[in-house]
Order: sequence, then C-alpha cells, then structure tokens
Amino acid sequence: MKFFLFFSFFISCAFAHAENTKTLIIIGDSLTEGYGIAKEQAYPALLENKLQDSGLKWKVTNSGVSGSTSASALGRVKWALKSKPDALMIALGANDGLRGLKLSQLEKNLSKAIQLAKKEKIKIFFVGMLMPPNYGTQYAKDFSATFPKIAKAEKVDFLPFLLEGVAANPKLNLADGIHPNEEGHKIMAETVYQFLKSKL
Repeated sequence: MKFFLFFSFFISCAFAHAENTKTLIIIGDSLTEGYGIAKEQAYPALLENKLQDSGLKWKVTNSGVSGSTSASALGRVKWALKSKPDALMIALGANDGLRGLKLSQLEKNLSKAIQLAKKEKIKIFFVGMLMPPNYGTQYAKDFSATFPKIAKAEKVDFLPFLLEGVAANPKLNLADGIHPNEEGHKIMAETVYQFLKSKL
C-alpha cells in the first residue's frame, strides 16, 4: 500500500512538472541542427540547459534540417503547430543566401510562415542572418536587410544575427568555415539565451 501511494505521488509530481514545462520549437537549418557535432552540443540543447538552470521551465525542441531553405518554412511551421508549442523560433534563410536565391521569394516564404504562426497566438521569435560581401556586395546588403524588414512588417521579436561573434572565426567553426563547432555553438546558445530570457 505504501509503495502504491509513493508511486502515485511520484507519477502525480511528474505530470505536474510536465504541465508546468513549456515548449519552444526552433525551426532551422544545419546551423540549428548542429551539423558536424553531436546534437546535444548544438545550441538548442545548450539553450534548454541555460533556461532551466535559470529557473525557466522550458523544453527546447531542435527542428533543424540541413540544407533547408525558406521554401520549407510554411510547411514546417504547419507541422510544428500540430504539437501545440508555447513558442516558435524561425531561423531559416542562410541557405537561400548561399545559393543566391531570389530575395523577394525569401521574404514571401518567411512572412507567410510567421503569419501562420501568429494566427495561433503563440510567442514568435524571428532570427536574422547576414551574408559576407564575397557573395556580391549588393546581394549581401539586400539579403541582410530582408530580415529586419520582415520583422518590422510582422511586428515580431527579432534577433538580428544568429552567428554573432562566431561567423568567420576559424577557432569557432568547422573546417568548412561555415558551420560552428562545439565552442561556436556555446556562443550561439548564449546569444539566443540573452535574447530570449526576458521574453519567455
């Protein structure tokens, strides 16, 4: 009998904890997935640890898929919303830039995804990217300006650059010079944490 009461109490506590924990889904590409490193070392997992260590009861779901462009944004948001998350972060667009895709389509794709998420009345966070000038000075400039333009139009919380302090630093990236290593992801996690901590 005592065992049954203890077991029932344990299960009740577990459910209470689960009910009090909210979920943030990060929809991204290889930068979010953690290309080339263990998934538990990628910034979404490190971010979850930071949030929980600070007393914020949030579970962070890594929905990063290597190679993804903004073309996948709307469909992936639709899929993510099925699990009824408390917050959604959209961190797509880097591959659009690397492939030189049309910026008008990038803007359209990301705007539609944000608009769909907003209809569900959940917290929406939007992440920007920058492009180095060697991809073409004008294209890089226009690419970088697209993200704040979207954020302003959609009135969403905006993190200007996911790779702040990491991009172009050989010590913080893999040999390809594009994807952050474990140390790079630590900095990314801190960047996102500082952005989110007062907004969750």
